[in-house]
Amino acid sequence: MYHSVSYATPDPYRVTVTPDRLREQLAWLRRRGLRGVSVGELLRAREQGRSARLVGLTFDDGYRDFLDYAVPLLRGHGCTATVFVLPGRLHGSNAWDAEGPRRRLLNAEGIRAAAAAGMEIGSHGLMHLSLPGLEDAALRHEVAHSRALLREITGGGIAGFCYPYGAVDRRVAEAVRAAGYSYACAVNPRSLTGRYALPRIHVGESDTGRRLRTKQLLHRFRRRQVALEPAVTS
Repeated sequence: MYHSVSYATPDPYRVTVTPDRLREQLAWLRRRGLRGVSVGELLRAREQGRSARLVGLTFDDGYRDFLDYAVPLLRGHGCTATVFVLPGRLHGSNAWDAEGPRRRLLNAEGIRAAAAAGMEIGSHGLMHLSLPGLEDAALRHEVAHSRALLREITGGGIAGFCYPYGAVDRRVAEAVRAAGYSYACAVNPRSLTGRYALPRIHVGESDTGRRLRTKQLLHRFRRRQVALEPAVTS
């Protein structure tokens, strides 16, 4: 789980890795015989029993620097990824981060450019709101309308959703499933772990190869087996 890729400072929320660090991390994966792919590709491969050497890579929030820095590095290492974007903030920034710094978000043109580069586009909701506290109508709007907007922008299907702040409960997960997504990403969903609450490992600037290996090992103990329950398709 990545967020921003840039040289920007300060980074009070620890959501940034520099391009230099991302390059090192991708090279570490490749040296270990692993390849980073989108979550959609990872799940398809897992269903077919061929996911052993694949690692799902995700980038939350849809920052413009994903296109500027991450995409060239991913392509250079033969990798793809899923970027979760906010179609309700196409010309905005990360206003939800009170302490800043302000970072530009991908607009419609940038989203299409990322898709054309082979990256999977997923929804992060419309406005980066915490979903469990929303009323039913607002929840459906954040989940379903964001998918509809992204389908219009990309001209293709939108399979994945990512919960803002990693906040999810059973009601929210069911709303995502009902909206037609085939999977959703969380952070540490505990008992909800499954196709609509996939757990992820946070990756930061301090994560060297040794730290990544430690996180990988700990992840196996802290998360129960992810069940691939039937997905909704539309």
